[in-house]
Amino acid sequence: MSATEEQSGSSTKSEGEKEYRVLEDLPGVGPATSQKLKEMGFHTIESLATATARELEPAGISEKKALDIIRHARKNVSLSFIRADELLRQRQNISRLTTGSKVLDELLGGGLETQTISEFYGEYGSGKSQICHQLCVNVQLPYAQGGLNAAALYVDTENTFRTERLVSMAQHLGLDPEQVARNVIVADAFTSDHQIFLLENADKVIKENNVRLIIVDSLTSHFRSEYVGRETLALRQQKLNKHMHKLIRLARAFNSIAVVTNQVMAKPDVFFGDAVHPIGGHVVGHSSHTRVYLRKASRGPIRIARLVSSPYLPDGEGVFKITNNGIEESDEPQKRGRIK
Repeated sequence: MSATEEQSGSSTKSEGEKEYRVLEDLPGVGPATSQKLKEMGFHTIESLATATARELEPAGISEKKALDIIRHARKNVSLSFIRADELLRQRQNISRLTTGSKVLDELLGGGLETQTISEFYGEYGSGKSQICHQLCVNVQLPYAQGGLNAAALYVDTENTFRTERLVSMAQHLGLDPEQVARNVIVADAFTSDHQIFLLENADKVIKENNVRLIIVDSLTSHFRSEYVGRETLALRQQKLNKHMHKLIRLARAFNSIAVVTNQVMAKPDVFFGDAVHPIGGHVVGHSSHTRVYLRKASRGPIRIARLVSSPYLPDGEGVFKITNNGIEESDEPQKRGRIK
């Protein structure tokens, strides 16, 4: 598989099979329909390939026509039935992104995996946003150094993104800080609806900028503050569920890594074990493929990461540290200085 194919996640087309590059290439999609689809957030073939017929109804498309459009779009990105042995061979081409810590990478089976959602949750100051900043830098590294030679999309809901942090991390890795900053696309989300809107209209940005890392930091902040009370719980969970499904569809369509951070709450009725639990309940729990609980150690920059859930990896813990240089091994000499 070539580098281009690995980045796109698409397999080679069979001879004579037509390849669709823009919406207007799809059978049944004319200029008027294409414009309506783009207004709804469907800018690319990949976004249509992972859509449902009901989602295309507002464009004035009948269910039969919608299914036909989606069917052709799926042929373009090779979404079909596949034998498990073929899937095993394909998974050997799944890319992984280093976190910057060998211990943390080992805990995650070699790093963060493309086409999945990885969730980092923990209390304030546990290092969630620090890891996100580090990943934005690491994704730009070449494959040989654990990167994906690509860009990052950062949806910021808590005003925690800092370009200065990227600069210090990039300098430590010997990268050009200005180029690193140029390859990180940031979107501030002001409400939960705005957050949903940004993700639903992200496909064009992802494709045009070779984005292989999609970050939402944090996933639940707006939902938690806007949907207060038990009577709003059902609506909140429905919106969160749809939001998470959109995220995984983007990750699969563009062979990218999706990362979300999550806030936590304390359960006073828990008398044994850890009473800290992530927000979002079963909806977020079932949608996240890998869940990592971060917490502070009793001293300095040391952080403890516990793998809580994974489709195939055993539970475990790893220790790393956060310094001015970014994510580092805990056994290295501690760097002095204020962590921004």
